[in-house]
Amino acid sequence: MPTSLDVRPVLHAGCLALALTACDSKPDSAPLSPSSQVSPITPNAEWAPVLNPADFVPGGTNSFFPLIPNTTFRYRAETADGVELGLTEVTSAVKTILSINAVVVHDRVYLDANGSGLADGTLCSADPGFTSELIEETFDWYATHNDGTVWYLGEDSKEFDECTLVGTTGSWEAGQNDARPGIIMLASPVVGQSYRQEFAKDIAEDWARVLHLSRSVSVPASDYTGCLETMDWTYLDPGQREHKFYCPGVGLALEVSPKGGRVENRLVAKSP
Repeated sequence: MPTSLDVRPVLHAGCLALALTACDSKPDSAPLSPSSQVSPITPNAEWAPVLNPADFVPGGTNSFFPLIPNTTFRYRAETADGVELGLTEVTSAVKTILSINAVVVHDRVYLDANGSGLADGTLCSADPGFTSELIEETFDWYATHNDGTVWYLGEDSKEFDECTLVGTTGSWEAGQNDARPGIIMLASPVVGQSYRQEFAKDIAEDWARVLHLSRSVSVPASDYTGCLETMDWTYLDPGQREHKFYCPGVGLALEVSPKGGRVENRLVAKSP
C-alpha cells in the first residue's frame, strides 16, 4: 500500500490557487474506530462483500455523495490535450444488479474544440465548427445502503477518438465475471481508512484513503466548507494519484491529479 502522498506537499505548501483556501500543516487526525464499516486492508486481502438487497431502500442518501435524480454537474479541466468539459447527470433510471436497484449516473467528457467553454450535448460531429467533441461516455451504477454507505456496482464506459468508438476499458458489473461491488463513499469516513472502490481483476481495481474531514474548497460553482478529501489510486497504474474533494450536500467539487502535469478538474455549475 502506498505510504507517500506525492500531491500533499503542493497542497500544504502555499495552497491551491482558487482551489484550497484552508491549508493545514498536518492532516486531520482521528483514531480508527473498531466499529467502522471498512478497516484498512491490503491489496491481496480477500474482498467478497455480501449485500442484502433489502438493505438498499430507495431515497437513502449520503451527504458527501447525494444521488438526487435530475441533478446536473458541470466540470472544467485544463489538460495537455486542451480544455476538457465534464457533464454528469444523476438520472431517474435504475439498473438492477445483484437484485439491487442501482441509480444510473450518466457521465460525459468533451474536448472543447473552439474555446467556447460549453458542453453542448453534441455526441459527435463532422462539422469543423462544432462546440465540443465527446471523448468519453460512462454510465455508472450506485446504490445507497440504509446505513448511508454508497456502493459502486459497476460502469459501462466508452472512449471515442474523432467520432469513433475506440475502447471500453474499465467497464465492469458486479456479479459478472467475478467482479465485486466496491464502496464509493463511506457512511462515516474516518481519517486513515482505506477501502476498495471497485473490483474487477485487471480491469477495475481502484482504492481510496480518507485524508481530511474538514477542507475548505473554492471552485467556480461556489465556496464550500467541511469537505472530505480522499486520495484515490489503483495498483493497475501504481504512479497514478487523484485527490478528490467531496462537499456536504453537493458531492464531488474538485479533483487534483499531478501525473503528467498537474490537472485540476473543478465544479463549474450544479443544478438544481
